[in-house]
Amino acid sequence: MKTLQFLVIGKNQEILETLKRIIENNEGWNAEIQSDETVSYDYIKENQLDIVLLSSGLEEQFEKDIKIFCENLDKEVKVIDHYGGGSGLLKNEVYSLFPNLQE
Repeated sequence: MKTLQFLVIGKNQEILETLKRIIENNEGWNAEIQSDETVSYDYIKENQLDIVLLSSGLEEQFEKDIKIFCENLDKEVKVIDHYGGGSGLLKNEVYSLFPNLQE
């Protein structure tokens, strides 16, 4: 099974912690959470990530900028806009990017 590394970025700490728990309830999925947008850029550059998950409370301009930043990296990092909907929706969003993960 492929391991997935997530960076979850948002402003609501309680939601970030919930997302981390939901992500890590899936075998092989690991998550770090970040509420400081400026630190996020360095974290993405310096770590091997598969997915940047954008949560609630972020400025629209940051969301646009981080997507462009990820597209221009030498490595492939996918971005998901996730603003709620539960663990089922999150899994569907991930599986749409990585269809080979579905069994």
